[in-house]
Parts: sequence; structure tokens; C-alpha cells
Amino acid sequence: MEKSLQQLKPERLWYYFSEICKVPRPSKKEEKIAAWLTDFARLNNLECIKDECGNILIRKNASPGYEKRKTVILQSHMDMVCEKNSDTVHDFDTDPILPRIEGEWVKATGTTLGADDGIGIAVAVAILGAKDIQHGPLEALFTIDEETGLTGAFGLKPGLLNGRVLINLDSEDEGQVFIGCAGGKDTVARLPLAEEKTPGNHETYKVSLTGLKGGHSGDDINKGLGNATKLLNRFLWNADKDFDARIASFEAGNLRNALAREGFAIVAVPVANAREFEKSAKTFYNDLLGELHITEPGLKFAAAPAPGPGAVWTRKLQKTVLNALYACPHGVLAMSREIPGFVETSTNLASVKVREGMVLMTTSQRSSVESSKKDAGDMVASVFALAGAEVEQSKGYPGWKPDPGSELLKLTVVSYKKLFGSEPEVLAIHAGLECGLVGAIYPGMDMVSFGPTIKGAHSPDERLHIPSVTKFWDLTLEILKEI
Repeated sequence: MEKSLQQLKPERLWYYFSEICKVPRPSKKEEKIAAWLTDFARLNNLECIKDECGNILIRKNASPGYEKRKTVILQSHMDMVCEKNSDTVHDFDTDPILPRIEGEWVKATGTTLGADDGIGIAVAVAILGAKDIQHGPLEALFTIDEETGLTGAFGLKPGLLNGRVLINLDSEDEGQVFIGCAGGKDTVARLPLAEEKTPGNHETYKVSLTGLKGGHSGDDINKGLGNATKLLNRFLWNADKDFDARIASFEAGNLRNALAREGFAIVAVPVANAREFEKSAKTFYNDLLGELHITEPGLKFAAAPAPGPGAVWTRKLQKTVLNALYACPHGVLAMSREIPGFVETSTNLASVKVREGMVLMTTSQRSSVESSKKDAGDMVASVFALAGAEVEQSKGYPGWKPDPGSELLKLTVVSYKKLFGSEPEVLAIHAGLECGLVGAIYPGMDMVSFGPTIKGAHSPDERLHIPSVTKFWDLTLEILKEI
């Protein structure tokens, strides 16, 4: 019989995580998980507040004898990244996530697991519902829309939180404690879709690039992974130049904070060039395998015959988009000069899509240096401006400046060494955390972030390491007991 999550230890934590998996919680659609949290608070006789933008705050009194301890905030986010394989039928608005155990890992079936940050929610809820855990006064803050806009963190108001000590439960490498993070912003470009009738005497192909790992545009940007948007564009750019191929559709990537995993295009090729085009697709596939076989062993690329389209992009639009995407930077732009091995600045070419009569090209930039974040965004914006696109940049969010003298950090390191016999790494993270915004609204907040090991976050390969969850749980309880 297949082992269920509720047979794992600690039972109460895994019970809540399995229940959370049943609740749909896409970004900007957190109503169901918010209702679930509200019902949980009511059933456990806990104070519950829903603020103006939809964040949930649950308060719990101290354990007997711990009334004079500091109030600790446990912070996680309600939403999850909703990514699935193209052959998976799943409606994230209504369908539950289907977790399964594979060895030491928990995975979902064809979709993201939502351990980012469902496991953080589960830890907080398991502590709030327990009667046998020692802790001072607690506040559990569950924010909305962390993944696509940090809307909940931006919407926090002074006066909501009583505590001045915060544990962010949204990191993804056990054995590491984070005390700083990058800030980020989005740069989006739009060009009006312009089409014309498909020329005669052409053969049509569906070009598909699949099987990339994808992942988090912050955590995984330096791992040498492929980017479906960049790679597919590279093939189409050469097909335009060498075979006079005409694009009927081009869609690659999805979310702004995920590395593009898949891309698809419909192209029409003059009959006289069709056989050479087919050969070039096979050559390109072999080239990609030669370049990426270590980091992307599952990569697939093919050009297969397809029904003829009624219209193709105009030559001007096609060349403009292909040149802009080819020129647009992607990847690490700068490494930190202060922290060895730490990515300081990066940019992610997330997607190209056609929406509402526009070709939409989405990118995101991250940096732990505010001026470098602006520079990266402006660099990308200049590429699209040269292409004549309408360019829009988000306001962005601030980074979280490290405080090596933090009292909470010292306690966390001591607690980790006491429990596990070794010291954790103390790092800053290139991904964005809500701590930067919380710290801006509540100056002087003492914060750390840690979590279990999650691999492949923001992709259907997302997986949660079971032994690391136990250590995550034990460390949280130890800090609450000692603070």
C-alpha cells in the first residue's frame, strides 16, 4: 500500500500540510485558503483578523509560564505558484493538489506541489493548534499574493502586528538561515499584434521545446538551466533568416518569477525550404543536447507537421520580436563582491505570449543593490524601447538588508547547533522575501528566514525533502521555547 502523508512524522504537521493541499490557492485567488484559516481559528478559539487587503493574522496566548516572553510572529504566504505540465489536466481554481511520496521526497502529480509556502502555513497552523508546545505570545501572519505581486506585504499597515521578532517560514534550503534578500521589479514590453494572410505553397510545423526543469527565477538563475523562451526564439530567429519561415503563433514561458520550461510555435515554411528546415530542427536539437545535457537531461525539441494557419505575423512584427528577444539579456548579471558565491543581480526573460491583440514579453529583475536593480531593469527596457515596444516597469519591492548582530539570528544559530551538532550557514538569498517590505513598515523588526529543503520550486518538478521537514519543525519549536 502506498504510504500517505499523514503517516509521516510529526503527524500533526503532515496532517495540516495534506489538508492545505486540498484547498485551491492560486495567487490573487486566496479566498478559499483564507476561509480555511479563519475556520481553523474559530474552531480553536483563537483571535483572527482579516486586514483590508486580505491578509490573515491569528493570535495565540502564551503557554503557562511563558506570558512574559517576547511576542513572536510566524510569517508565511497563502498563495502558491500554479504550474503544470502541458499534458496534465488540472484546474488550479478548483482541483486539489495530489501529493505522493517518492523515497525521501514528497511530490505532486503533474503540477507544482505548493510546498512553497504550504509547508510554512502547515508549521504555523500546527503550532497554533497544539496544546503541548512551549512558547510565548504568538502571532501568525499569512499574506496574500506573495508570488505575483507581494500584494499582502505591500498592504500591511502599521499597528497590525504587536511583535517585533519575526520568523519567516519561506526559505528552501535546510541548514541555511537567511538574514537578507534581493529586491525585485518587473519590466514588461508590448507590441501590437499585426497579421496577414498565410502565403500559399507553404508547409506548416508545430515547433515544441519541452522537458526543461524550470524553477525559481531567483534561487535557480545561476544553475545553468535552459530558458525555453530564449532557446525557442534562437531557433526561430535562424529559421526566419535561413528559410524564410513565417510565425503564426509563439508562446513560451508562463510566470514572471519562474524560469521558462516550455515553448511552442506554429510556423509556415516555403515548400522549397521545408526539408532543410526539418534537418535544421534535428541539428538544433543535437546542439541543445550538447550544450545542456548536464543540467537539462529531459530536454525535448521537435518540429512536427501541423494544420496550416489562416494568418501569420507580418514580417516587420516577426523580425522585431525575434530581434528583441534575442538581444534581451537573461541570467546572472553580477556576483556579489562581498559574499562569495552569492548572486547580486540577475534578470529573467520569463515569457512571450499573445494576449488581447498584443505580443506580451515579460521579464523580472532582482538585485540586493537597489541601484543595480534599477540599472538591470533599465537595460532590459532599453532593448524593448529600441524595438519600438511600449515598456512598463513595476514599482518593485525593496531588499532586506542583513543584520549580522541580530539577537534572533544568534539564538537561531545556537538552537540549530544544540539540536543537530553543527552550525547552519548564515546567508542572504537572491530570491525575494517579504521581510524587506515588513521591515520597511515595521522598522527595527528582528527577522530570520529558514525552512526545509524544497527543490524545483515554481515548476512541476517541485519536491519537498521529508527528513528536512522534521528538522525545520524541531528548530522552530526550539526557538519558540528559548526566545
